[in-house]
Amino acid sequence: MIEIRFPDGAVRSFPKGTTALEIAKSISEGLAKKVLAAKVNGVVIDATRPIEENATLQLLTWDDTEGKQTLWHSSAHLMAEAVESMFPGVKFWVGPAIDHGFYYDMDLGDRKISEEDLQALEKKMNELAKQGNVYIRKAMPKQEAVAYFTEKGDEYKLDLLQNLNDGEITFYTQGNFTDLCRGPHIPNTSFIKAIKLTNIAGAYWKGDEHNKQLTRIYGITFPNQKELDAYLTMLEEAKKRDHRKLGKELSIFTMDDDVGPGLPLWMPNGTIIIEELEKLAKETEEDAGYKRVVTPHIAKESMYLTSGHLPYYADSMFPPMEMDGEKYYLKAMNCPHHHKIYAAEPKSYRDLPYRIAEYGTCYRYEQSGELFGLMRVRCLHMNDAHIYCTKEQFAEEFKAVNNMYLKYFKLFGIDKFVMRLSLHDPAKLGQKYVNEPKLWLETEDMVRKVLQETNTPFIEVPDEAAFYGPKIDVQIWSAIGREFTLATNQVDFNSGRKFSLTYTTANNDTDIPLIIHRAPLGTHERFIGFLLEHYAGKFPVWLAPQQVIILPISDKFAGYANEVALKLKAKRVRVTVDERNEKIGKKIREAEMMRIPYMLIVGEKEMNEQQLSVRRQGVGDTGTVSIDNFVQNIVAEIMERK
Repeated sequence: MIEIRFPDGAVRSFPKGTTALEIAKSISEGLAKKVLAAKVNGVVIDATRPIEENATLQLLTWDDTEGKQTLWHSSAHLMAEAVESMFPGVKFWVGPAIDHGFYYDMDLGDRKISEEDLQALEKKMNELAKQGNVYIRKAMPKQEAVAYFTEKGDEYKLDLLQNLNDGEITFYTQGNFTDLCRGPHIPNTSFIKAIKLTNIAGAYWKGDEHNKQLTRIYGITFPNQKELDAYLTMLEEAKKRDHRKLGKELSIFTMDDDVGPGLPLWMPNGTIIIEELEKLAKETEEDAGYKRVVTPHIAKESMYLTSGHLPYYADSMFPPMEMDGEKYYLKAMNCPHHHKIYAAEPKSYRDLPYRIAEYGTCYRYEQSGELFGLMRVRCLHMNDAHIYCTKEQFAEEFKAVNNMYLKYFKLFGIDKFVMRLSLHDPAKLGQKYVNEPKLWLETEDMVRKVLQETNTPFIEVPDEAAFYGPKIDVQIWSAIGREFTLATNQVDFNSGRKFSLTYTTANNDTDIPLIIHRAPLGTHERFIGFLLEHYAGKFPVWLAPQQVIILPISDKFAGYANEVALKLKAKRVRVTVDERNEKIGKKIREAEMMRIPYMLIVGEKEMNEQQLSVRRQGVGDTGTVSIDNFVQNIVAEIMERK
């Protein structure tokens, strides 16, 4: 018998060789119908693989990320089977699960797949899925695997086998399709209920433009049609909300080849949004006891060698400039500069926590293929800050940072979020991570306890920490369910020593502060990209580049319109007057398209009675009010950031 420990701490005994699927059936048939894979001792495996020793077990369903990934990877194999039935002789490269669905790269020879073929492939996949074919795993010696693919003349799989050894090679078969694959897979194809092949693209073999271009087919599957329909609706809405499309329509930002890829130019409307976000951050941070600093855009190589960013981070930094026999780098991160500010003056325990903040401009050399609108850029403006504190102060400081995140989430209407607690890998100490095993465990536990005590939703992710300490990556979801990585909150037990940062204790000893790196609003670039899609360009009044537009019905009311505009401008309301000789209906339609929150329509009645006819974006007419009432109400709405 073996002992199986479940996530709730319960322990049950089962015969040696029992599978996770059999364990699920012993709990309930309903549960077994939902189990897609299993996590045994922290490793995701097929739910049908025998468990031979005492183990921890988590049964993975569609509600788990690893469950989704397993379904999607198995769906890639199902798609490959359908492709092979329609295009005999096709050769496959890799078919991984991705964040939303899967793809498979393939060599079709001289043949092409059309959009019509996708529909036929979907039909074939549905037919194969209903057969309920089992995914069968088979370990194979390398020599036998090489012989198998040599006979098939498959240079792609032979290439993959070069980096594998005996004991590492497995094949999976479902129905009439067999492929080299490490797995895991779902129990059988009947778990795949709803299928959509979404796109055809080209992809160079191994990502190298000198290699042959393969055909890549993207798809996504769900355990029921309802979820697929909801996903397709979200995709249609996402197209309308694409921040690149809205950014152009609303004159927020532009890109120019002469400036360079990944280097956005902020237009007046975008600059207003930036300034409003900075104003919000400055007010929030001032209330929280932060001091503001400004640091240069470049620094000498020696500072980045001290910090440890060189040579490990060099690939993400722009090449150095040579001046006066010294190498200078464009700033890729603000932290070393802030450490120098801390070190500029002696500190005692009375000075801690010492909090300094900056909207610092950083430059990172993102690969050309990774650049994407505002989401992946080479010039970024970061809502950065560093907190230097004692171990005793850490919990309260970390909690305060998390509370700042929660305040922002509420303000921007972000209802769904999760903190990803990224931990180190003990096997990589001294390589990827600072070789301080005791400090790693201590600081990770400190962060974990704060999250637990504040009931903050979080998940733990191994081997994704910063090299100097554990971190939290903040995952948020927009109004239509699209996931974004917003910001980070990091613990650093290493830089204090590297930069000789100290403080005098109450006992007149010398100690090294803990450092918290935090950026609640991330960067202007990514956050404004998120907000464009989250709000569909319909910003709240306080954040809208243009808050009011006044629409005179004809030229003779332009004077009155400008009088109203002056009263609003006196209160710092962003307002324009549309004096064009156009019909009022056209003016309203165009103002709606520009997502201006308030439209004030003025004609003879309004002028004579010193009134305004108010129209609200997305709502329509809201009635007539006096000028003073409107000014008072909109100023309050802006001040309160409603």
